[in-house]
Amino acid sequence: MPLTTHQLWMVSLSAPVSRDRNASRTTLYPFTRIDDDSARRWLAEQWEITSRDDLARRLDGLARSGYRARAQRRLGVSPLAWDAALYVDISRRGFGCGMLTEAEAWTALKNIVPAVVGTYGSWREYADHYLLGRQVWREGLESVSTGNLPAPQSAADTHLRALLDPADRASPWNLAPWDTISHPDRVR
Repeated sequence: MPLTTHQLWMVSLSAPVSRDRNASRTTLYPFTRIDDDSARRWLAEQWEITSRDDLARRLDGLARSGYRARAQRRLGVSPLAWDAALYVDISRRGFGCGMLTEAEAWTALKNIVPAVVGTYGSWREYADHYLLGRQVWREGLESVSTGNLPAPQSAADTHLRALLDPADRASPWNLAPWDTISHPDRVR
């Protein structure tokens, strides 16, 4: 069943996180193919989430303060977009592995919308703050890591440019423009 315009907009909040070719950016399910084990494994390895309670705690933490507290202390800016993208990504993966029902996943996504809409006025602003939050997060990793770091900032920059490119008809941000969430919902 196709997503409504509001549902696509909400799912699109995690588009910056979903860079690999197996990621779905236009469905609630986070992958292009059924792969519940991959979602479960990723949550366990990347977030130490192995139960519904772990998932609920992590989502609550991202909604309340997340990584933006560190950015606020360091830069004087609180990039909600980084935490919102992670929140939506984790919610979708929680749904993908059965820790959340479809209704619970949509409720989780709806919970983050007011803060995001109240903070940003465009996908460009959202993208800029996402990149800022990612940079602060990555610098924190570099200061304690001795090896395997996530993709360089340039990879994230390139991905965000593609999402923002008005000529990219597959970009979820072009399929659900920023102001979509401010208009009545409809079937796409």
